[in-house]
Amino acid sequence: MATKVVMEALSPTMEEGRVAAWKKKAGDAVKAGEVLAEVETDKAIMDLVARGDGVLSQVTAKEGQTVPVGTQLAVIAGAGEEVPKAGEGEGGKGEEKAAAAAAPAPKASAPAPKAAEPVPSPSPLPPPPPSGDRVLASPLARRMASEKGVALAAIAGSGPAGRVIKRDVESAKAGAGTAPVPRSPFPAVSSGSRDVPLTQIRKTIAKRLVQSIGPIPHFFLTSEIDMERSWDLRSALKAKGDQYAVSFNDIVIKAVAIALRRHQAVNAWWMEDHIRYHGDVHIGMAVAVEDGLITPVIRFADQKGLQAISAEAKALAEKARNRRLTPDEYTGATFSVSNLGMFDIDEFTAVINPPEAAILAIGRIVPKPVEQGGAIALRRMMRVTMSCDHRVIDGATGAQFLQTVKLNLENPLAMLL
Repeated sequence: MATKVVMEALSPTMEEGRVAAWKKKAGDAVKAGEVLAEVETDKAIMDLVARGDGVLSQVTAKEGQTVPVGTQLAVIAGAGEEVPKAGEGEGGKGEEKAAAAAAPAPKASAPAPKAAEPVPSPSPLPPPPPSGDRVLASPLARRMASEKGVALAAIAGSGPAGRVIKRDVESAKAGAGTAPVPRSPFPAVSSGSRDVPLTQIRKTIAKRLVQSIGPIPHFFLTSEIDMERSWDLRSALKAKGDQYAVSFNDIVIKAVAIALRRHQAVNAWWMEDHIRYHGDVHIGMAVAVEDGLITPVIRFADQKGLQAISAEAKALAEKARNRRLTPDEYTGATFSVSNLGMFDIDEFTAVINPPEAAILAIGRIVPKPVEQGGAIALRRMMRVTMSCDHRVIDGATGAQFLQTVKLNLENPLAMLL
C-alpha cells in the first residue's frame, strides 16, 4: 500500500515547516526509518523519516518551500502499486480540485440586455474565492475565522496556492467581510534594499514576543552583585586544568538553580486559570543562533555540580547553533537566564518566555570603586535584572529570590557544599 509523506509536526509548537533539503530523490528506494528530508521547524532543523518501504514518488515540495503541517510532500509506493496523485485526500491542490468539481456548471448565456449606465462603486470588492464558492483554508484557519467573525473570502491567503492559514486569520480584523485588501504603506524597494523571507525561527520569535510583552504584566528588579569571590573561584578551577574550567554563566546558573529550590514561588508557570509551582528546577539558557535566539534547557540544574552544568551547557549551545536540538532539549524550562555580559552590556531587561514567570538578565563584570569596611575599594561588580510576571510573582517575592541569588554569587563556596 502506498504511504503518503506529509509535513509532520516535529516540534510541539510547529504549525508549518520549510523543506531545507531532500536527502532522497524521486525514484530512490527507501525503507521505513530512513531520512527523507531535513525540515526547518520553528526551533531547529530536524529529520523527516520514511513511514514505509518502497520507492519515493510524486515529490511535490521543492527545497526551500514552506508548507503547513499535514501537507502532502511525496508518496512512497510499493512495487507494482499505483501511485496516488499528489494532493488527493489532502489540502492544497486536492482540495482545490474538489472545490472546482463542486462548483455549478455555467449556464448557457442568455442575450445580454442593453447596458445601463455604470454606477460608481464606493470601494473595491475583495477578490473572489479561488474556485467555486469554496475558499482554500486550513481547518484551524476556518475555525479561527468563524470564532472571530471574519469572512474567509476577505482574507488574502499566504499558504500554498493562496491557502488561508492561521497567521492570515490572526492578522485579519474581526468583522472583516467587505473590506478590500489594503495596499502596503511602504514605498517600492530601492536598488539598495532587499527583502528577506522570514525563517521559521524568526516567525516564532515574533509570535512569542507578541504573546509575552503585551499580555504579561512585566515588572523589573535590578541588583548589583560583588563577583570578586566568584572570579577567584573560577580562576582557581581554571588553574587546575581545562577539564575544571567553568564560565561565569555556569556559576550564575548554579546560583539561580539553588535559589529556585529555596523560592518555589518563583519556579512557576502561569497557566491562565491556575499557577503551576514546580518541584524540579529546569533552567533555560538563552543562546544566540543565526537569525534568532533559542533557549536549551539544563534539567535538574540544582542537583548538578559546576562541571556537569558546564559540560551540558557547552554541548547544548553547540547543538543549538547547528540547529540540531531535539524538542525535549528546548522545552520545559521553569526559569530562564539570558547573559549579554560577553558583549560588554552593563544591564538590560529580558522578555519573559511564557508560561515561565520570570527571567534573569545578566550584564558584564566590571571593576568599580565601592565602599567596603569604611574605605573605598575596587571590586568586580555585575548588574542583574529580573523580569517578573506580576500575576505570579509579587515584588517582595522577587526581591527575596534575588537576594538569595546575590548571596550565592558573593559566597560561591557555599554552593559547593
